[in-house]
Amino acid sequence: MALTTHSLSATEKRHWWLTNRKIVEKCIKDARSLMATQEQSEIASALNLLDAALAISPRLDQALELRARALLYLRRFKDVADMLQDYIPSLRMGNDDSSSSSSVSSDTSSQQLSREGVKLLSSSDSPVRDQSFKCFSVSDLKKKVMAGLCKTCDKEGQWRYLVLGEACCHLGLMEDAMVLLQTGKRLASAAFRRESVCWSEDSFSVTNIPFSGDATNAPPTTPPRTLLADSESVVTQLLGHIKFLLRRRAAALAALDAGLYSEAVRHFSKIVDGRRSAPQSFLAECYMHRASAHRSAGRIAESIADCNRTLALDPTCIQALETRASLFETIRCLPDSLHDLEHLKLLYNAILRDRKLPGPAWKRHNVRYREIPGKLCALTIKIQELKQRLASGETGNVDYYALIGVRRGCSRSELERAHLLLTLRHKPDKATGFIERCELADERDVESVKERAKMSALLLYRLVQKGYTNVMGCIMDEEAAEKQRKKAALQAIQVQKEKATEPDELNKGESIQSDNRSSVENNNTQMSQNRSMVSSSTVNPAVFQGVFCRDLTVVGNLLSQVGFNRSMPVKYEALSC
Repeated sequence: MALTTHSLSATEKRHWWLTNRKIVEKCIKDARSLMATQEQSEIASALNLLDAALAISPRLDQALELRARALLYLRRFKDVADMLQDYIPSLRMGNDDSSSSSSVSSDTSSQQLSREGVKLLSSSDSPVRDQSFKCFSVSDLKKKVMAGLCKTCDKEGQWRYLVLGEACCHLGLMEDAMVLLQTGKRLASAAFRRESVCWSEDSFSVTNIPFSGDATNAPPTTPPRTLLADSESVVTQLLGHIKFLLRRRAAALAALDAGLYSEAVRHFSKIVDGRRSAPQSFLAECYMHRASAHRSAGRIAESIADCNRTLALDPTCIQALETRASLFETIRCLPDSLHDLEHLKLLYNAILRDRKLPGPAWKRHNVRYREIPGKLCALTIKIQELKQRLASGETGNVDYYALIGVRRGCSRSELERAHLLLTLRHKPDKATGFIERCELADERDVESVKERAKMSALLLYRLVQKGYTNVMGCIMDEEAAEKQRKKAALQAIQVQKEKATEPDELNKGESIQSDNRSSVENNNTQMSQNRSMVSSSTVNPAVFQGVFCRDLTVVGNLLSQVGFNRSMPVKYEALSC
């Protein structure tokens, strides 16, 4: 009875295994057919079928490959990275370093990646080949022929390199993407060479020979498994774009380290303003580095704007929050600085609560988990200091000159020019323009990113307008005071001139009066002489008969010189001339 029970259980197990195998094969076949249509709705249905197949057989390589390619086609790059995160080179290196207690930061680890140091498909699962001499065996040869000489042990799982490399590229893990794509390209070329060698005349595979009446060996009606373009040309083009971005970033970081801040800003601007879109996390990193360059160059408003863009793309960026809080404290805008520090404190508390850094495991951070407690203590002290400064009334002493980027005592034209440039660059209507050149990891995050960008840009724009009004008021007060000083100086000069001209006028008046007196005296003497001559004419009238006209003209001239008219007695006998 026991033997019967045992045989029945074995039969049931075999039936169950065969049934599940048929179910899995049917799911995979239907999924391939749906994915061949390249429509999102059909691919989503295929993804559900593949999930059902993987629920029965979790390690089936064909189902894993199709699921990864379906997720890649649906642009669900985060799901691809979560599915294959054990094969990301930087994550594996970070885990190895942490296990040996000699971990390094993500920036240095990303630079230490190399193609030779990455081995995603470990060979530990494959049996160790015995290199000892073996006799010829017909059974072994038959097994090899039946299995197919073109298949190799390394071919299984090679799709992970290309699929994961493309996903890492869209997620901003550029170094990992370059390593994965180069490795996959190299392995694909090697596999093609091996297959081409096996395609000789004397090599064959029994599985490829079609038999009459055998439907299983008939040519497949479904399209091949390769849905997305992972050919050599597409991979080469993607690698070229990745290398270009990495070269640009390396040049910008070198200029930033050398103190050439304008050159660093120029290189980062070419990355973020390029014609071809860049991944979200990579752009956030470039904006953060450009904010550091602007800050070192003294452009406070530009640095705050880049921090705003970084936080719009990545709200959990610790470096962006720290930098923006420090910038607000530099211009003595303490309420905004305190707001950012409070946000950063909440983020630190969430990290300690979850016991991990924010985001998925493959996301890069510029801080390590063990540094968070010390940072939280220092941050708490800083927040208390700012609250004390605010309680003491230190709120209205904002340095708007540093915010706008003008010197104290600048002219009206300099202020208007700087304000115009800031207004054109940071208008709230143009705050979301950078999102068009950004390739988001999840298209569903577009609205939230735009909302964060608009809010932060609006706050900065209001702060700039308030600074412009304040500085313009100071300039107008200085101009009014300067006018008053100039007017007072002119009045003082006029008074001095008047005091200097008064003695000259007095002397001139006295000289004029003396001249008038002398002229009057001369006229009086002449008149007296004329009168004596006229009176003498009464004595001797014959004197005037010949010279009357001449004497009359002389008298008229004398009277006109004196300036008055008087009657003059004339003898009518003199008219006879």
